[in-house]
Amino acid sequence: MKTLATVIGTIATATAFAAANAPAGNDGIFVWIFLGFFAMVIVGQLIPAVMLIIGLIKGARAKAEAKAEAE
Repeated sequence: MKTLATVIGTIATATAFAAANAPAGNDGIFVWIFLGFFAMVIVGQLIPAVMLIIGLIKGARAKAEAKAEAE
């Protein structure tokens, strides 16, 4: 357990020192490519989700209409 605490403490301080020297606002082209790819993945997952929700709503509406007609 002490070993784990030591490793975490070492990594946390190393990360803080690495972030302190990073220039602000100097993002390279690879950062923008990564963000664009991430956005495409999100949009690609939203399209089937919206289609599924629309199908569920249509199915629930059709059941309600069928039940109303049966009465």
